[in-house]
Parts: sequence; structure tokens; C-alpha cells
Amino acid sequence: MVPIRPSEITPEHVYLNRRKFMAGAGALAGAVALAACGPSLPTTGEGATAAEAAPEAAAAASAVPLEDLPPALAHAEPFASQQTDELGDPLNAYDEITHYNNYYEFTTDKQGVARLAEKFHSRPWTVKVGGLVNNPKTYDVDDLLRKFPQEERIYRLRCVEAWSMVIPWVGFPLAELLKEVEPKSEARFVRFRSIFRPDEMPGQQARWLEWPYTEGLRLDEAMHPLTILATGMYGKLLVNANGAPLRLVVPWKYGFKSIKAIVEIDLVEKMPVSTWMAAAPNEYGFYANVNPNVDHSRWSQATERRVGELGRRETLMFNGYEEEVAHLYDGMDLRANF
Repeated sequence: MVPIRPSEITPEHVYLNRRKFMAGAGALAGAVALAACGPSLPTTGEGATAAEAAPEAAAAASAVPLEDLPPALAHAEPFASQQTDELGDPLNAYDEITHYNNYYEFTTDKQGVARLAEKFHSRPWTVKVGGLVNNPKTYDVDDLLRKFPQEERIYRLRCVEAWSMVIPWVGFPLAELLKEVEPKSEARFVRFRSIFRPDEMPGQQARWLEWPYTEGLRLDEAMHPLTILATGMYGKLLVNANGAPLRLVVPWKYGFKSIKAIVEIDLVEKMPVSTWMAAAPNEYGFYANVNPNVDHSRWSQATERRVGELGRRETLMFNGYEEEVAHLYDGMDLRANF
């Protein structure tokens, strides 16, 4: 295992002392929210097109060649800076994480995704960020790697199917990207869309789900410091089976909220209808918060199976991030807003 220098990763207190981290991050979130919803700042204007915004991205792209990956990703072997999460739970192995996936764009077979995704082309890749923003932009994904400092975030992932993992993601806060495009005051939600490429993603040839995959967050959820856009894990770029080159990670929500292979991010006024809401609205709500007290319509959510472990363990409210995110839902009926 290659040792990692402190300068290459998220500051130690971020993952070793989450309480301390969140105290600072909460203040940051407040500042970010004010910036996002406050009066308009100098911008390129609503009419600025993605093409007009692209030169800035192109300039950033020329600064550093892709071969010089950000420090948090530039490692020869998959590794993480820690062996456990902040609760003391061991990380799942790299092979477990990359070979056991729900990724219905390829197949419903969790252990078949990696093979089917091998030939998927995740470069070149651009992400269009627009909608109710003052400064729409189109980013090359490699620009994002260079532009935003890449951090390691060791998060628990809880699937709605009641299996779970602990994953050392690499990525950057979604809030940093949203600040750049300057959401307008009427923006309330963020809608994400994945790529539609049925010739490379055989699962998209099936019609039992609407494609492209669509997901959404409330704006304050999207701006929360725990919400990241992941570009890698274990000090490596994301592999195709895990949503390369860019996926959403919201650790207090069920895994299906973490849309993969993102190509569009739009700020909108009305709550988006996500793919699973459209498919089965009685089973998959918009919020999808991990909640052991609200069962899925066909199974209990009280316990979960950690991949690689025998037996089951109790599921934690908000996947163990209750202290950080419960206030986002003050006054809400979490049974009605599941």
C-alpha cells in the first residue's frame, strides 16, 4: 500500500472527526446558500450559451495535461488514506465495489455490470450545467478534475435493496460547481440526467424504465457539504461500472439517487420526476432518505447486509449522517415524503 501525503487528501479531521468537520462545513453551507439564492452577481447573462461559456473551460483544460492527474487520484495502486470510516467500519475492497453494482443502463445483474461496461467510452465527455442559472457552462470532465481540488470522502453507501458498502470516494463538493453557475433566486431543485447511449449500454434498450436516467435533489440538499460529484475511488479514476466519468454521491440517501455518467445538470423551479418515481411512485419517492422506520412497500428497511459480511446489521437513520442532515427535513412527515 502506497502511503499518502496529508497534502494530497482531505484534511484528516474531515474524516476522523466528522463532528468537527461539520461544524465548519455547516457555516460554509450557510455562506454557500446565501451566495446561491441572493441577488444576482456579475455574470455572463442568462442568454450566454454553452458554446460561449466553453472557452473558459478550454482555457482551464490547457493548463495541465490529463496525464498529470490531481494528487488525490495519481496513484499506481488502489488505496485509501484510512482503513475504516469514522464509525470504525472497514472499507469494502476495491474489487467488491467495482464488481457488485446496480447499474440498470447495462444490466440488472449486479455481477454482470463490470463485464458489460468494459467497452463503454467515458472520454471525451462534457457536462452541461444550465437551467435557472446566471452563468451556464459546459465543462469537459477533465477540466473538472483540474479545476476543483479532489478530496477523499469515506462514505457509507446504502442501497434501497438493503445491501451496503463503505467506499473511499474521490471527488469534489457539488456546491462548488453550482456556485460557479450562480443559481437564480427562483431555482429550487437540481435535475440530473445521465447519458443515453443504448448502443453501448444494452440495458437502455429495455423499455421498462424511461431513459435517460433522471434524478433530482432539492437545492439545499445539493449544496450540502456532504454532497459530492465523484470522479474516482481508492485513489483511482472511476471505472465504467461505477459510473465513470462522473456520478453523484449523496451519502444519507439510498443509492439509486446517486445517478451515474452525468451529462446534464439543470437548476429548475419544480420538483423533477426521477426515473424510479416515474416507474413506481408508490415504492420510490423523491427524497429516498435512508430511514429504518419507513419500510419499502415490499421489504423492511430496518436492517441491511454489508457486502462481505455474514449476517445483518441495523440500519442507521439517514445512513448514520443524522446529525449533519436531519435539520434539512425539520417539520416534514418522512412517511409521506419518503
